[in-house]
Amino acid sequence: AKQYLGADFLIKGGYNLMDAERSCANNCIFCFIDQLPRGMRGSLYYKDDDTRLGLLHGNYVTLTNLAPGELERMVRLRVSPVNVSVHATDPALRGYMLGSPAPRGIMGELEALAAGGITINCQVVCCPGVNDGEALRRTVRDLAGLYPAVASVSVVPVGLTKHRGTLTPLRPFDACCARAVLSDMEELGETLLRELGSRLVYCADELYITAGRQLPGGAFYEGYPQLENGVGMMRLLMGQFEQACGRGALALTRGRAGERRPRRFSIATGRAAGRFINDMLAAASRRFGRVEGEVYEIRNDFFGGTVDVAGLLTGGDIIAQLRGKPLGDALLISRTMLRRGESVFLDGISLWDLEAAVGTHVRVVESDGADLLSAMLGRPGG
Repeated sequence: AKQYLGADFLIKGGYNLMDAERSCANNCIFCFIDQLPRGMRGSLYYKDDDTRLGLLHGNYVTLTNLAPGELERMVRLRVSPVNVSVHATDPALRGYMLGSPAPRGIMGELEALAAGGITINCQVVCCPGVNDGEALRRTVRDLAGLYPAVASVSVVPVGLTKHRGTLTPLRPFDACCARAVLSDMEELGETLLRELGSRLVYCADELYITAGRQLPGGAFYEGYPQLENGVGMMRLLMGQFEQACGRGALALTRGRAGERRPRRFSIATGRAAGRFINDMLAAASRRFGRVEGEVYEIRNDFFGGTVDVAGLLTGGDIIAQLRGKPLGDALLISRTMLRRGESVFLDGISLWDLEAAVGTHVRVVESDGADLLSAMLGRPGG
């Protein structure tokens, strides 16, 4: 951390990382933590809104809990880049979305950071009927006015679970809503590309999947600045996988065609990624002619049917839907399903619990196409 941030950031100006973390003071109408069921481990209910840890881990913060003079300290200590949850640049609308009775402006803070040479990545959690349409177009246009300090804007669909109870009524994205947002943002992105040299705004993979649209090519994402928000993640994975297939085929032509036939395996993934994983499995079979695998799309009963990304799958749902199924000698799962730095799913089930329940070895695959191919071919992880 010292090498990346510099010792000054860690110990001066109130940014000592040994201080207590700063929790979120907002009551966002779409907050995913408010939609968690009871009985999970306590750390999952903690709402982080800490600029210091956001810089370390890439978390997004609202800038609503800054003490007087803190923006100036951030500029002085070169706290860059800053990842900011914007949601709307209209103060009244942003205040409503953050659960505040008063308007919550953001442009003043962003302008101060931009003037100080700080790079800013922004996100918009888009809620149909709330901050889409003209409100979303205004938000992106306002943020584009701060380019290049505002380096990227991601538009991600609101995540809704079945545990909302009495929370603000919101509706999930359907194909029609997703297509409308994609059309607006792609049109605006093309305009910004001509005006600024960057399209600036990128939509999450989930919107393309919901809309039934093809994912853009790799060049569209201009270096993938918003991967942590699920923007371009699948396209990057597929590109890495294709490159790895090419390298693997070349290796086979250099005398490795006699390798032992790989074990039969299975893959557990979310419904959003299922067809892409199947396509990659088919591509590997065409290339190597010896890949034997089965892809299982796991329904998210824990959070509800509107949540279909692999990173929010639980061990319990995987066990319930795969117990007794033919899984082969290894079950492949994505690292994104596990808590960072641990071997535990969101529901507290461990990798060892999963292995014992499904009766086969579980291999954790990194978010990298080359590691996925290695796992499919039964080779050691990279």
